[in-house]
Amino acid sequence: MTHTLPLPDFTHERVEVITGPRSGLFLTVALHSSALGSALGGARLWTYPHWSDALGDALRLSAAMTLKNAAAGLDAGGGKSVLRLKPGETLDADRRRAAFLDLGDAVESLGGLYRTAEDVGSTAEDMLTVSERTAHVVGLPDTAGGAGEPAGPTSLGVYESLRATLERVTGSPDLAQRRITISGLGQVGSRLAQRLAGEGALLTVTDVNPAKKELATRLGATWVTPGTEQHVPGDVFVPAGIGGILDDETIDALAVKAVCGPANNPLADRSGAARLAARGILYAPDFVVNAGGVIYLDLEATHHGTRDEIMQRVSAIGDTLRRIFDEAASAGTSPLDAAEKLAAQRLEAARSARV
Repeated sequence: MTHTLPLPDFTHERVEVITGPRSGLFLTVALHSSALGSALGGARLWTYPHWSDALGDALRLSAAMTLKNAAAGLDAGGGKSVLRLKPGETLDADRRRAAFLDLGDAVESLGGLYRTAEDVGSTAEDMLTVSERTAHVVGLPDTAGGAGEPAGPTSLGVYESLRATLERVTGSPDLAQRRITISGLGQVGSRLAQRLAGEGALLTVTDVNPAKKELATRLGATWVTPGTEQHVPGDVFVPAGIGGILDDETIDALAVKAVCGPANNPLADRSGAARLAARGILYAPDFVVNAGGVIYLDLEATHHGTRDEIMQRVSAIGDTLRRIFDEAASAGTSPLDAAEKLAAQRLEAARSARV
């Protein structure tokens, strides 16, 4: 279940909120910005206590996608879809298909201003269902001629970001014997954990799904009860689940040198970046760290380079993060400020070119 957070400021171009006519699910498509081009952001299927929590998540996530796509150098705006499950609600195959047909119609209603893709709770196969109702969808299965699952590229970008972060706080990017805590073992967190274990990192992991403990055992990682991971001493804390985990209490409990992970909007409030800095904890901005998947999906969909060239672009996220760390240190600001400035410069240039 996501953390309940207040609704953010409304800065969006357009937001669609519907009850799916086939599925009966609450569904929202949030278009934050199309200044850089057709917005791109995934479709999240998740449990929320109230429909307003789902709406708030869509607003936050779509705004983060604007920053992510801009900072990554993509000609893509920011948007997001959220399909809400009520607490305890599950979907059988027929209703799941109905939900993603409903999503396809909602995406189509925006006339190409927004492209959707898989996200937490959804899959490439779900996107194939969406494609029956709209062409504005990316990340279809390989078997259908699409780019497939983007979790691999996302985890590669996080891996390179971890190396850059470790280099900044320890002097070396090497992961061997580094103490890493991963909170969340979904598609990205699991892939990352396997890669880090292979390089000799000392892992502590957790997930709200107790079945993930089998992966921890297989990797030789230490498993801790969800909600206690912030107390584990280490080098880097990796938020890899749902957003909002880093509230004041959690930040004050952290015993690490840095925070670097793929979770969208891990800060419960933007002020958390300053709180981390005051504690001497380096924060790698999430929308830079987790951009590998969207880079992969956008460049594949627009045929910008071979797959090897696209993956090289994903790997370069580590270098982007190094530049952000350098600029923040030079300006005496936080890495979050520096990353937001990078994104804002691209957005302003795009808006100026339209005038």
